[in-house]
Amino acid sequence: MIETLARQIPTISTYKEIVHVTKGFSTDNKFLIKMGDGDKKLFLRLFNLEELESKKQEFQILEKMKEYQILCSEPISIGEIEDYGYMITSYIEGKDAEVEIPKLSYEEQYNIGFEAGMELKKMHQYKAPNHIPSWYSRKVKKHQRYLDKYYKCGIKVKNDDKIIKFIEENIPLMKQRPNLFQHDDLTLGNLIVNNNQFAGVIDFNRYDWGDPIHEFLKIGIFSRGVSIPFSRGQIKGYFDNHEPDESFWRLYSLYLAMCVFSTVIWTLETIPENLDDMLDKVYTFLEDHDYFSEIKPKWYI
Repeated sequence: MIETLARQIPTISTYKEIVHVTKGFSTDNKFLIKMGDGDKKLFLRLFNLEELESKKQEFQILEKMKEYQILCSEPISIGEIEDYGYMITSYIEGKDAEVEIPKLSYEEQYNIGFEAGMELKKMHQYKAPNHIPSWYSRKVKKHQRYLDKYYKCGIKVKNDDKIIKFIEENIPLMKQRPNLFQHDDLTLGNLIVNNNQFAGVIDFNRYDWGDPIHEFLKIGIFSRGVSIPFSRGQIKGYFDNHEPDESFWRLYSLYLAMCVFSTVIWTLETIPENLDDMLDKVYTFLEDHDYFSEIKPKWYI
């Protein structure tokens, strides 16, 4: 079927080989397209037609990222054919950073993180459209929904009362935060490395708008468990090799604290078989912060 569709999409009609890509949680059907003209490679996503409008918005995001000279997949074409929508982007040569980075030296891991932080900073030039409600109003509502579900779910996180108190004391800090573009899934699994160097960012389909500091909670949950040098590098790269101030760490800790409850509920609702693994990650960052007695994590000090 895919070969038939490929012949009907002008951009890839001269393909040489099609490889199905199964990595990731996306419901898209993903394919690496090796073209007949030289070594050129493209990336094809097939999706249900009802997703076409949201995919067009994602395509526009990629166009904006290209304007900002972000190292990421370049948008090439989007449309519909038969019963499917499709999006074609350039292919970033390299390997999954999550797999490759533990094999590298401390300096190489740090440098990849540093460049990832610089790219993230460039993304945050993009301001939210005027119709997007404030970050504070959206985030508070979402947090309350998760907290309400948490109280009913039957899972209890150790010292949850202490975590909730920390959130209540610091949640007003969100009121004046900017409403900017968020990749919202900047983990090592969405970065590509090539020849031991940073090559680019992928998977913009979970983008959102809000406080740019919220992006960094992925470090506390995921990246620090794979590579502390990368995690330190990402923060230093974002801040132009300067140390972030207390307001950064307080917001970073606030978002991690809120994430305790959203992680429990999201996991129960989406991948309940992974609950133990996700709780391990939660307890790791809780211990990093001594249950938020400290706003700067132990691994950074």
